[in-house]
Amino acid sequence: MSDRSNPILFLRAAPAIFVVIWATGFIVARLVAPHAEPLTFLVARYALSILALTAIAVALRQAWPLSWHGWRNALIAGVLLQGLYLGGVFWSVRHGLGAGVVALIMSLQPVLTAALAGPLLGESVSGRRWIGIGLGLLGVACVIVPNLSASGGGLTIAVALASMFCITLGTIWQKRTGSSQHLVTGAVIQFIAALLVTLPAAAVLETGFIDNSWQLWVGLIWAVFGISVGAILILLAMIRRGAVAQVASLFYLVPPVAALMAFALFGETMTPLQITGTAIAIGGVAIASRT
Repeated sequence: MSDRSNPILFLRAAPAIFVVIWATGFIVARLVAPHAEPLTFLVARYALSILALTAIAVALRQAWPLSWHGWRNALIAGVLLQGLYLGGVFWSVRHGLGAGVVALIMSLQPVLTAALAGPLLGESVSGRRWIGIGLGLLGVACVIVPNLSASGGGLTIAVALASMFCITLGTIWQKRTGSSQHLVTGAVIQFIAALLVTLPAAAVLETGFIDNSWQLWVGLIWAVFGISVGAILILLAMIRRGAVAQVASLFYLVPPVAALMAFALFGETMTPLQITGTAIAIGGVAIASRT
């Protein structure tokens, strides 16, 4: 096999690798839940991610924004896409919502984006998209209704839905501002914004509990270097080779991949109704997001 074939094989597999890494984010939330308070853990993750990505940005000589306007856009995106979104995900899992259920709720993000595209972006929403939106909502309802009877189930689901709404607004904000940020430096600024909102919240709402278990260190190291750094570098490679478009269709696999991981690692199970609802929701997201 030639040396040239190895990069080609990697680029073909890169979209699938990227999506699997994305799915592990929900598993990390479940893994560290008993070992650290969610916001306290995220403060550590953001701080280490800023250091690691800044080093990469310097090594790659990526440009930083030259105006306050560019910094402001990235900071607002960071509050929505990182701080509020991840804060809600980790808090929901910490308080009992399954990793697979949270992953499915988050998969509604493109569905909600499609629904808001009309009033916020002036885009027309076709009948096919509305059908997909309806199916996505129906499927998620089948999954989350059994969790409503659990202790705190209604609140954890509300927080998860709010975090999904935040990542949707963050996505729309980035589209409206038309940011031309370099990927790595933009990520650094976003993590700075996330740290600025999460640190005071953790100080007020939490006790700072974080233990020294192997689960905590594995989760933290993977969250920083596997997800924050690894996913960014893979995305850079795909953008350079034009393979990034393949990621869109594979994102529909994130909820079942996360659910399978949660079952294998933590014994999380779903009822037949929830499994059916997952399939319906994924189909709805696929229909609503199809271009």
